[in-house]
Amino acid sequence: MRNETLQVIEARASTRVFADTAVSPEEREAILAATLRSPTAGNMMLYHIIEVESQSTKARLAETCDHQPFIAKAPMVWVFCADYQRWYDYFEACDVRTMCKERGIEFTTPVEGDLFIAACDALVAAQTSVIAAESIGLASCYVGDILENYEEHVELLGLPPWVMPMTMVVFGHPPARRDGAPRRMPRFDASFVLSKDRYHRRSRSEFDRMADPIVKALFKKRTFFDNTANLGQHYYARKMAAPFTKEMSRSVRAAIRRWCGGNT
Repeated sequence: MRNETLQVIEARASTRVFADTAVSPEEREAILAATLRSPTAGNMMLYHIIEVESQSTKARLAETCDHQPFIAKAPMVWVFCADYQRWYDYFEACDVRTMCKERGIEFTTPVEGDLFIAACDALVAAQTSVIAAESIGLASCYVGDILENYEEHVELLGLPPWVMPMTMVVFGHPPARRDGAPRRMPRFDASFVLSKDRYHRRSRSEFDRMADPIVKALFKKRTFFDNTANLGQHYYARKMAAPFTKEMSRSVRAAIRRWCGGNT
């Protein structure tokens, strides 16, 4: 089955080089309008978008997010945050503490479960923006490295305790390509990401079949450029053992501590 929406999803690829063309106000508004219609828990819209326009802030994010210069050159940069601060500021404005006292209800502040549901809202909104952009001819790229260097990002973006950056998305017009098509990486076959009723763990032979399309696409003659023996070793060395991953884990722990102990 094919329709226009499915074709847009199938065609999307991460783009890190953009044409020297600004995102028009009409394009921005179309993406924003679609994003605001994203599914959201309890219709609470537990996310916040910080649109980074300052060139100096873009340049700093290009450094703090694992030294990626394309961020500074992107025409439009949105940071998607989990946000319970807006609701708790509203609760204070509505004198919810007094209501709780009168009714014998404990007034609690956000903890881990609230963070996770707000993170879901933020990521759903981000993906909606990406598909909306693709549908009108714009390209995009996720930047998960916004999770690093939490303390600096708090200061740089002015984040209160119950706002945590979840992802950053950069947008722009795709550059012209000689072959007319973006470079799209293969994905695992559905049989390796879908189980019925219960989680299915894989055997080594199954893992070899799972990895095969990516190995063929990434590594000519199946020689790994970092002297590892297979795709599992390659990804562990490149991701799990990398300094940026250790920093991301440290940063996220700091963010969760601040969220759970946050005070206004």
